[in-house]
Amino acid sequence: MKLFDVYPLFDIELVKAEGSYLWDKNGEKYLDLYGGHAVISIGHSHPTYVQKLSQQLNEIGFYSNSIKIKLQEELANKLGELSGYLDYQLFLCNSGAEANENALKLASFHTNKKKVIAFGKSFHGRTSLAVAATDDKKIIAPVNETANISFLPLNDEHALEQAMNEEICAVIVEGIQGVGGVNIPTNSFLKKCKSLCKQYGALLILDEIQSGYGRSGQFFAHQYAGIQPDLITVAKGMGNGFPVAGVLIHPGIEAKHGLLGTTFGGNYLACAAAIAVLDVLKKEQLVNNAMEMGNYLITELEKITGIKEVRGLGLMIGIELEFPCAAIRNKLLQEHKIFTGSSSNKNTLRILPALNIKKEELDSFLAAFKYELKNQSIK
Repeated sequence: MKLFDVYPLFDIELVKAEGSYLWDKNGEKYLDLYGGHAVISIGHSHPTYVQKLSQQLNEIGFYSNSIKIKLQEELANKLGELSGYLDYQLFLCNSGAEANENALKLASFHTNKKKVIAFGKSFHGRTSLAVAATDDKKIIAPVNETANISFLPLNDEHALEQAMNEEICAVIVEGIQGVGGVNIPTNSFLKKCKSLCKQYGALLILDEIQSGYGRSGQFFAHQYAGIQPDLITVAKGMGNGFPVAGVLIHPGIEAKHGLLGTTFGGNYLACAAAIAVLDVLKKEQLVNNAMEMGNYLITELEKITGIKEVRGLGLMIGIELEFPCAAIRNKLLQEHKIFTGSSSNKNTLRILPALNIKKEELDSFLAAFKYELKNQSIK
């Protein structure tokens, strides 16, 4: 049997990781400024993370949600405390797509309605309803097509006012659009989303799968706007590489037995990984570090000539060039041994390092990026 060939691959085989660095099978060392799609939140192979998972594996790794798993309660309490959502409820699952799928389902159950508003350049996952709410026709199969999703331009308050009506069950928006190219909803726009949802009896879903868990310099990116959504979806940085995700659910939304379900969600190992992440975020004050290091990097990038625009909050940064960024991204990887990310905006390079990144590591990137940008402009 061979692998189903759906991923364009770099010819690199990684065998070791620590902090913000990776090593391939030939001993080459790489600086990781992408974290595998913003998944690595506390750095590779963090000792607290390794110890917590190893200990848990030696005790019990899995049983179903038919029994009481105290680690789930510990995780919910610590997440509530650190995020500021202590009164919310938590449903645990396995991936960002699954989190969004369940959030959309909950919104429909709660409102007894089925129309959803999403936004241009959005990405919410690849499962049935999540992909239907994603603005990318290339990844939507015919079976996923539905008339229940409407797409509006991000940050267009007038268009949102015109589209909202009594049939809408949910508005789903990313705290910061990641795959779309690091596009940030304005505070005013998020406040408008919240007020219109309240007016029309819809639920506001904040997809914080990439922008959450401290990446923006707040625990959640939407907290810059001072709003509280009805549903918040989390994944990626939640487990630092272990598959774990969740939906934070407003206390006014009633739970019923059998309403949602999952086989692997909230298992012992997933909870151990997620608890380790929260413990490290708190102890090492990584949300503050994300803010400080992000502000530093954005300030330095804005000094560089040849960049069209720098967009970002904390350590979720998009660098838009006047031309496609693929050549510079490849040079950074092949010549300078630095991993960065792309986006659906072909001109935008994404920077998504671990939240404990150091200034000298960012300086290494800045030097390499300036060099390649200058050479590109000379050509």
